[in-house]
Amino acid sequence: MAEPENNENVLTTSPEKIFYIIVKAREFDVKVAPAGLDTGDNPTDDKDIEILEDYADDPTYVELVSALEILNDDEIVEVLALMWLGREDYKAEDWPEVLQEARDAHDDKAVSYLVGTPMLGDYIEEGLALLGYSVEEYEIDRL
Repeated sequence: MAEPENNENVLTTSPEKIFYIIVKAREFDVKVAPAGLDTGDNPTDDKDIEILEDYADDPTYVELVSALEILNDDEIVEVLALMWLGREDYKAEDWPEVLQEARDAHDDKAVSYLVGTPMLGDYIEEGLALLGYSVEEYEIDRL
C-alpha cells in the first residue's frame, strides 16, 4: 500500500493489517443470511451453497472479528475513521477531525459496529484512497 505524499494523513496502522481487514470484510459481505439449509446436506447436492450463508460460527466472521479485536485502540480508531471517510461522511481534508471523532466514539462496541457495517471493506478502501493510499499497488506488490 503506497503511502500518501501528505504526511498529515499518514496512518500508524500497518498496511498488512488494513489490507487483511479489507479482504475479510469483503469475504464476509458476500455472505447471505441462512435460508434454512440443513447443514447435514450433501455438499455435492447443494453445490456448496452453505459456504455463502452466514452462521454464528462462520470462519470468515470469526477471522474478521479476530482481525479487528487484535488492533490496539489507535488502530481501531483509524479503521473506524477510514470507514467513515470512505462512506463519505467526511472529506479527506477533515482527517484530523475524523480521527478525533473516532477517538471520542471508540468504545467496547466498535468491533461489533464495524462488522455490522455493510460494505465495510469497500468503505475502508475508499477512505484509504481519499487519503492518497493505493490498495491496488499493495495487492500487486504482495502477489
